[in-house]
Amino acid sequence: MLIKPGKLLAQIDSPEDLKKFSKDELVQICDELRQFIVDNVSIYGGHFGASLGVVELTVALHYVLNTPEDQLVWDVGHQAYGHKILTGRKSRFHTNRQYGGISGFPKRKESEYDTFGVGHSSTSISAALGMAVASTYKGDRKKQHVAVIGDGAMTGGMAFEAMNHAGVADTNMLIILNDNCMSIDPNVGALKEYLTDITVSQTYNKAKDEVWNLLGKLSKFGSSAQEVLSKVEGAIKSAVMKQSNLFESLNLRYFGPVDGHDVHHLVELLEDLKHIPGPKILHCVTVKGKGFAPAENGNKTTWHAPGLFDKVTGEIYKKKPTTPQPPKYQDVFGHTLVELAKDNPAIMGVTPAMPSGSSLNIMMKEMPDRAFDVGIAEQHAVTFSAGLATQGLVPFCNIYSTFMQRAYDQVLHDVCLQELPVVFCLDRAGFAGADGPTHHGAYDIAFFRCIPNLVVSAPMDEEELRNLMFTASRFGGPFSIRYPRGNGVMPEWRTPMREIPVGQGRIIKEGEEVAILTLGHIGNYAVEACEMLAAEGLNPAHYDMRFVKPLDEALLHEVFGKFSKVITVEDGCLMGGFGSAVLEWMMDHGYQAQVKRLGIPDEVIEHGEQLELHRDCGFDPAGIADTVRALCEKVRA
Repeated sequence: MLIKPGKLLAQIDSPEDLKKFSKDELVQICDELRQFIVDNVSIYGGHFGASLGVVELTVALHYVLNTPEDQLVWDVGHQAYGHKILTGRKSRFHTNRQYGGISGFPKRKESEYDTFGVGHSSTSISAALGMAVASTYKGDRKKQHVAVIGDGAMTGGMAFEAMNHAGVADTNMLIILNDNCMSIDPNVGALKEYLTDITVSQTYNKAKDEVWNLLGKLSKFGSSAQEVLSKVEGAIKSAVMKQSNLFESLNLRYFGPVDGHDVHHLVELLEDLKHIPGPKILHCVTVKGKGFAPAENGNKTTWHAPGLFDKVTGEIYKKKPTTPQPPKYQDVFGHTLVELAKDNPAIMGVTPAMPSGSSLNIMMKEMPDRAFDVGIAEQHAVTFSAGLATQGLVPFCNIYSTFMQRAYDQVLHDVCLQELPVVFCLDRAGFAGADGPTHHGAYDIAFFRCIPNLVVSAPMDEEELRNLMFTASRFGGPFSIRYPRGNGVMPEWRTPMREIPVGQGRIIKEGEEVAILTLGHIGNYAVEACEMLAAEGLNPAHYDMRFVKPLDEALLHEVFGKFSKVITVEDGCLMGGFGSAVLEWMMDHGYQAQVKRLGIPDEVIEHGEQLELHRDCGFDPAGIADTVRALCEKVRA
């Protein structure tokens, strides 16, 4: 169902169309844009609160800037729905995050207005600075370069690295700090407190008024513009003397804080800032979920991506199951960690800004002194965990698989080389679904199994996750456990925990002709495939390997001693993954067999429901069954 846009928004298919309207009409355009987002997301789902919070800023930016010639970079991209709608994707917006539809994040291949592909946080300032330096090198100082970054993303170390560089770079660059006190969960740390101090500081607000009054006169001064800029700088510096300014210390001219929902004022400010050379930062205070009362006044974490909801009442639709349902893996992790921690005072919990997404919030509520949200700082999360481990503690460091890529050096250098007992729990391993390629956890098996001293494991179900967590808590060295987004398979999942011998797999089903070796939750697909094949008289064996490092060598000797046809199945990349590990072992031990590897191919897999993507890659239940049939036909031929 296509959503009909408002009267003015219906006439806008590009920023050039937007510029045809008067400034007085921008308020109505903002209202219509916000309603269009509400109408679509309520029916089709997606990220919600972040885009509502930057509607006025989005309209003002495209109204003032000459995009796409001027470079506009969005951090993370959760907030870019309005940007997509104003830049030619309004008629396709209903396909947002749907299989075969437009991406939920800015994507260079999708539009020339998406200057930089994003999905992970804290990258915008670095990217915009690179663009600005390139323009300076080419002699183009008229082009504008703008990075829009939230206060949550600003906690990422990469943002500080970029600001440190920007302060000494000879560029024309503007950083817009979208300050709403939220990322997905509420922000934490000293930076949050610092920004709060700025927004309520009488000194800064007084300086702000003086600054904007002077800027308003800029166009009238002509050749005396330099004098005005000097006064502007002096006004800010006088405030700095009374209250230190972090951004000014980095040589970034600071302007604000300003109301991020006053579109008229934003247009005026952006017009003025275009004429101020050098790196600068505009601090906009916004409200996540602005304009939709349930999101604006309710739980901001819930309304970050609420699913489908009633746009009138704000009721979030939830299916009411008639029978007990399996839990989400993340919830099994959260509750199990609390169980373990009650019995073992050495256990701690760590997450980089995803307490609700990882369910570490369960431990944070029950044991606030033993669970830590360290902000969007994966590298710090890992080395902080390593520091805890040196003092005899056992930290469970929960990081989404896709974000663990950002802390690879710390895993290798700070944990594994020192053989410290840090347990890495990699949530969202495999396909992440509608979030797409920036969030797929496709690579952790391959990049972890080559690290010395690190155990690499994956549970097939909730009971196995509990057992692996229990095992890891007693192991005494680096240990990783990967599990997917979504639900498991066991409604009755609170099973007694037991220790699993590290490196030991298990036989799920005896069989003949073909052996299926699986790693992790995807093994449940093999169970379904075997049930399908049984009706046809085919009887493949199925082994759940549990560990890709160390491999169960006794089990592999049994498999390759009995079967000449072997299938490996994993929800990770084929290059260097579980199947590759099995092939390496086979060659090293002199076996010969036909091995068919199923997993994620060496290409970018776009967004869609997990089962849709598994089907496309050929390792859904039907794909596994087809592979068994093909190998059995060759055996019988």
